[in-house]
Amino acid sequence: MSKKNSPSHIAQNKKARHLYELDDFMEAGLVLTGSEVKSLRAGHVNFRDSYVDFRNGEAFLVGLHIAPYDNAGYAQHDPDRDRKLLMHAKQIDTLALRVAQKGLTVVPVNLHFSKGRVKVEIAVGRGKKLHDQREDLKRRAADRDTERELARF
Repeated sequence: MSKKNSPSHIAQNKKARHLYELDDFMEAGLVLTGSEVKSLRAGHVNFRDSYVDFRNGEAFLVGLHIAPYDNAGYAQHDPDRDRKLLMHAKQIDTLALRVAQKGLTVVPVNLHFSKGRVKVEIAVGRGKKLHDQREDLKRRAADRDTERELARF
């Protein structure tokens, strides 16, 4: 497989798996400016409090911070603007219905380049309660201890 066609990792939303129970993953394109793409290539992105909002039959990524590109000159982009997601209308309608009816949310999980284009992987998530988060941490710690003990023998 050529380098041009292989997906290139940009950033991952590590908090998403901690704060949400995720399912129904899908990939969407992003409408970006040139300085935003260059800033993404440098890895200057922050997922904090980002989510997908549905307005007028369109999907927007809200709260994704892409730092300004140093060499952009006078044509800087707004780092916290809402960015339109490129998805099929049927996909948008399905996700919007799920979010409206069941109290779910759609969060970005991963940003990557695919065939020279920036793609975002999004997932439908249900917020975890604090005790669920603590149980996950305890379970992972126990699994880690078990693996450590097995490796000793």
